[in-house]
Amino acid sequence: MLYVITGPPAAGKSSWIQAHATARDIVIDLDRITLALTGPGAPQWNHDPLHQRVAQRARYAAIDEACKHLADLDCYLIHTMPNAQAMARYRQLGARIITVDPGEAVVRERVAAMRSSAMNRVVTRWYRQHRSTAPASVAQASREW
Repeated sequence: MLYVITGPPAAGKSSWIQAHATARDIVIDLDRITLALTGPGAPQWNHDPLHQRVAQRARYAAIDEACKHLADLDCYLIHTMPNAQAMARYRQLGARIITVDPGEAVVRERVAAMRSSAMNRVVTRWYRQHRSTAPASVAQASREW
């Protein structure tokens, strides 16, 4: 089964996966991939654009390979804002789409505490896009921030 976890930055998508995935499952998380590909002391978030570019290519390869094995394993994929083409592909694969959203005020507090101020633009875009098409969200009281 493919689980696509969406939601604004700092919503608790990784925490949701931590609570649901097992050691046998595949987790595709751009932040984790970037961290794995960078040297000691690299930031957990706010990655260098070149690091992100390399990690993004690794992410695409991981998605393609994992989707070949969905009959044998579960895959948890974080995709903050999938476009229509990505959503169509995920639906074709029978994905379960999970939206994690603790609310805009909580997200903005977390971004202010942990992320670059540039991430506020992504938060604004995410909420603008989802206000008109808001499906049921998973309230995520994830970890202590």
